[in-house]
Amino acid sequence: MDETSFPILLLDLLRREGVLDHTVGKRYHDMVRLAAGYLVKFGPVTDQDRWEEDPGYSPFTLAAEIAALLVAADFEEGTGNPEMAQYLRETADIWNQSIERWTYVTATPLARQFQVEGYYVRIGEPDDPDAASPMQGYVPIKNRPPADTNKLAAEIVSPDFLALVRFGLREAHDPRILNTLKVVDGLLKVDLPSGPGWRRYNGDGYGEHEDGSPFDGTGIGRVWPLLTGERAHYEIAAGNLDRAMALRQAFASSAEGSGLIPEQVWDAPDIPELELYFGRASGSARPLVWAHAEYLKLCRSLNDRRVFDQPLQTTTRYLEKKTTTDLQTWRFNNKCRCLQAGKRLRIELLAPAMVHWSSDNWQTSRDISTRSTGLGIHYADLPTQALAAGAVVVFTFYWTEAQHWEGANFYVTVE
Repeated sequence: MDETSFPILLLDLLRREGVLDHTVGKRYHDMVRLAAGYLVKFGPVTDQDRWEEDPGYSPFTLAAEIAALLVAADFEEGTGNPEMAQYLRETADIWNQSIERWTYVTATPLARQFQVEGYYVRIGEPDDPDAASPMQGYVPIKNRPPADTNKLAAEIVSPDFLALVRFGLREAHDPRILNTLKVVDGLLKVDLPSGPGWRRYNGDGYGEHEDGSPFDGTGIGRVWPLLTGERAHYEIAAGNLDRAMALRQAFASSAEGSGLIPEQVWDAPDIPELELYFGRASGSARPLVWAHAEYLKLCRSLNDRRVFDQPLQTTTRYLEKKTTTDLQTWRFNNKCRCLQAGKRLRIELLAPAMVHWSSDNWQTSRDISTRSTGLGIHYADLPTQALAAGAVVVFTFYWTEAQHWEGANFYVTVE
């Protein structure tokens, strides 16, 4: 999902930098609409996080998706499609306002250990029927022995949450961001000879074994220089330019003078016979071109004294205007079980339907036909904002094209 989002963000960046004028940019409108349609049809859950491992609610992917939807809305508005633009912005607002519900936990053992109120998890479980929220489900940890794969989502953290600042959805000094920094640094930070480095997440198994033998499907995750670059971008956003400069130097040092930045560096005592030395490249990929791209962007960001690739749409809408929404969505890949009191429930489907619903256990019922967005999503907004806490909204569907009932009821409780 983030790889669908990034081309949209790249196009916006090219326009802002004057590489593409408005006329040339129109050439890519069909691509932007198709990509945005894919995001709204199949997001916010991703089938695979950016590490190509797990499905779920990833803070990194959510940040990229939301920013891309706002950019796509600008394209639609600029080409005479204000209703489509409004839907894209509403979807971005709904997802942005749900980030903490999907990925932020409080009052956990880790929170108590680090004396914080809560923190963002690496990824929220996409749809565990036995979990009250995504963070109470389990996520499979890849590259681990078979008996040690499933972990509680609430127990796993990652620097991925920094994308919420990088892409302009949360302030650098937001208490939730600062809380998570404390937990991530406590669990994943390693002090290397060239400076600090970070592992991908606690429990990672992608890297050499403890004895230095090569990764063979299991192992121990090592420090990724890429993450030093991402942390430096956070420090720029936080106004800590000197700290960001120091991190840039640590990032560059991982190339050891060769100009080749490795995927991982060895973060354990030296094993000379295996050519593994503390703070130097491990046996992982080298160069990692992704890391080189991050390094180039970091140099540009430091030169500009701001995060070079931060979208203006998100910072304006969420950091300056503080835009919120009274909508919350239910969809088959994101079946919310609870609805915050005072909100309207938006039902989103991949085909046209009539929504048959009740808020009094079918003593009375109402029908609402869905509207097409033109993006492959059909939606209906249920007027649930006046329902009191404890009320239960129950609904089902009559699929108008296929001409049959869904055959199951779905329930959302007002909290």
